[in-house]
Amino acid sequence: MNYAVSGGKELSGTVQTNISKNAAVALLAASLLNKGETVLKRMPRIEEVKRLIEVMESIGVKIVWDESGDMRITPPEHLDLLSLNRAAAERTRSIALFIAPLAHLFKSFDLPAPAGCDLGKRSLGAHIDALSKLGIQVSGNEETHTYHVEVGVMNPAEIVMYEASDTGVENVLMAAAKVPGITTIKFASANYMVQDLCVFLRHCGVKVEGVGTSTLVVHGLESIATEIHGHPSEDPIESMFFISLAATTHSKITIERCPIDFLELELYTLSHMGLRYEMGERYASENGHTVLRDITILPSELVGAPDKIAPRPYPGINIDNLPFFVPVATQAKGKTLINDWVYDGRAKHYMLMQKLGATMELLDPHRVLIEGPTKLHAADIEAPPALRPATLLLIGMLAAEGESMLRNVYPINRGYANLAERLKKLGATIEAVE
Repeated sequence: MNYAVSGGKELSGTVQTNISKNAAVALLAASLLNKGETVLKRMPRIEEVKRLIEVMESIGVKIVWDESGDMRITPPEHLDLLSLNRAAAERTRSIALFIAPLAHLFKSFDLPAPAGCDLGKRSLGAHIDALSKLGIQVSGNEETHTYHVEVGVMNPAEIVMYEASDTGVENVLMAAAKVPGITTIKFASANYMVQDLCVFLRHCGVKVEGVGTSTLVVHGLESIATEIHGHPSEDPIESMFFISLAATTHSKITIERCPIDFLELELYTLSHMGLRYEMGERYASENGHTVLRDITILPSELVGAPDKIAPRPYPGINIDNLPFFVPVATQAKGKTLINDWVYDGRAKHYMLMQKLGATMELLDPHRVLIEGPTKLHAADIEAPPALRPATLLLIGMLAAEGESMLRNVYPINRGYANLAERLKKLGATIEAVE
């Protein structure tokens, strides 16, 4: 699928933040901990979720997904890993989240190594190191492109994460959830999807202390076998997409149901760049934990950021929100330095904005210097194989005058549902074409 975009128009209206991709895939994996039936509410109809469903159904899990988005998951008496849909598994890095749940069911097994986004050298190092403390050994086989898992005697442990990896902590949480006793996880990510998983585990009867902090204490259970309802919360990265879109196109847009705790530093940074916005009252997401606010972005005269913009573990700027500062910076007077220090190769994708007329310099594999404001123009661009860089190009095209084409937008569809239709409701001219 490609996106044909006629840009350069001021947008307006209201859009609602959808359910988080990263929370949804974490809860899908965690449903395998439950021998009973799990109901996940309002699950997003995105490609990443669909790939995991294909994998789960191939090993015998029954999944019924109704029109409202609610998903009913019923495990079989025995999973059949020999029938695992390898093609679907290889298309999502989220398959790595199955390691811990399956370790409670099998003493030895293989999983296809995830491909996912092309973001440079990334490994499961944080997973492997931490899971080994609980008795789960993970190794890679380059010839078969699989992860091999061997499960020994599982005991609770005190774990120090050498990297505040979101998925690494999620795997450790799911492993510890069914290891009786107390497991302490230090230097844990406190990001939104981790908090959602902690809330879900509490619904499973697992006591989790320290949610929202860098130290989590898990009181594991022998078994989980009951009907459980899970509520993945709204996606702060999607909220940030629309915030960036409004700022870049100098539009007035209201974004509803924004998880404010995961956007505060982003908004504060944008305010230093001249962005004006208004916020509504606080209210709770359906999970009863996540705090939401409606945010209205106002047309603003933007200036370059006074300091470099770089991501940090929560409560810092989210690593997945960092790319959305790129299109904003192209419309800001002065220079903005963006330091994507986490990923080895993602900054190179930012440079595709040059095809739209952006004035940018790649200082090294991590740092991009952007000078604005720049009048963007239309271009025909192949979407990079990475979700967030692909979406920032779409924002640039919506701001650029003329007819643009963004080709092969599967990376965007991994994380965004019905995006073209939602953009049309804001006044954008965009069509999904073959």
